[in-house]
Amino acid sequence: MNALLHNPSKQNWLLRYKLHHIPFWALYHFIWWTVALGNPVKAFAAIFFTAFILKFLFYVIFQALAVYFNLYYLIPKYLEKGRFTQYIVFLLLTIIGVSLLVIPGYYLSAYVSGQTMQQAYGPNGDCFYGYLGNTLPSTLAAMTLAMSIKLGKNWLQTQRKQQLLEKEKLETELNFLKHQFNPHFLFNTINSIFFLIHKNPDMASASLAKFSELLRYQLYECNDKQILLSKEISYMENSIELERLRQNDNVEVILDIDQEDSNQWGIAPFILMTFVENAFKHVSKHTDKPNWIRIRLTQEGETLNFVVSNSTFDVTSNDIVHYGGIGLKNVQRRLDLIYPGQHSLDIQHHNDRFDVRLQLHLTAGELPQPLQKIA
Repeated sequence: MNALLHNPSKQNWLLRYKLHHIPFWALYHFIWWTVALGNPVKAFAAIFFTAFILKFLFYVIFQALAVYFNLYYLIPKYLEKGRFTQYIVFLLLTIIGVSLLVIPGYYLSAYVSGQTMQQAYGPNGDCFYGYLGNTLPSTLAAMTLAMSIKLGKNWLQTQRKQQLLEKEKLETELNFLKHQFNPHFLFNTINSIFFLIHKNPDMASASLAKFSELLRYQLYECNDKQILLSKEISYMENSIELERLRQNDNVEVILDIDQEDSNQWGIAPFILMTFVENAFKHVSKHTDKPNWIRIRLTQEGETLNFVVSNSTFDVTSNDIVHYGGIGLKNVQRRLDLIYPGQHSLDIQHHNDRFDVRLQLHLTAGELPQPLQKIA
């Protein structure tokens, strides 16, 4: 007793694996009695208002002990270590032993009620093997049920862990993306603004302001799981303007936005921009025919439709989904985790164009407010 008091883990074991489950096993056996007697009222009366409660307790207690002995001793010690033969032998011995231990409950119930075995259980009431024919299948059924529940619970926990690991991995990739710029994009944008300073100071000033907003967004405003849709759209517009500047009118960019009040809607950061960045990265560089990117965003209530198309080289169209950064495949996984059953994504690549169609169910409500601009 002192050892139990000084060992909290044993106390937790009793509470977690035995006492906590007694109501479950009582209900389990009550259901079987109800099936046997054909009426829950009769079953309740037979159990709680007669001496047959002793037989009921023998079933509940010994079969519960057998279940826990199997789940928390035999399986870890033998089955999980690949010792299958020993596990089967000890499992069979446990089932047979517990089935024999339940049988005295029949005799004790009849004795306490003042009846003979024939009076209590019928003409064949003195048949010991007849009771074994009842207790053996019952014990096997209880242990099978418990193992099924345990295996199902373990499977669900494993799936949950895998999903959490996958989500953590994607969040790590996203956090890395938030704090990393494409060095070529940085260099080319700064270089373009530098040349504009002498050529067109007003345009250079506007471009620098957009570049500052873009940096601010990535560093400060997108650290939450949900951000304002208006901020994501603003970031996308600034990025497109800077890309237009960098492309030097070699690519025709058409942006069409038709939306409601985006200040009340939330979206996961960088969901939309990934497809836009992919389009700019893999747009064609033809000299004899147009190079183009078309972006269309429409919103109807909680539904957001986003379409991005771009012209491509024939030889590169099949490689578009394998670009650097978090990639389209990672975005697909993010969508599956963040918007399960609330999105549809269709990606198609043809000989001369690449199309992405995203439909997303937006969330409304109280969202984090953006930080004040840095002076």
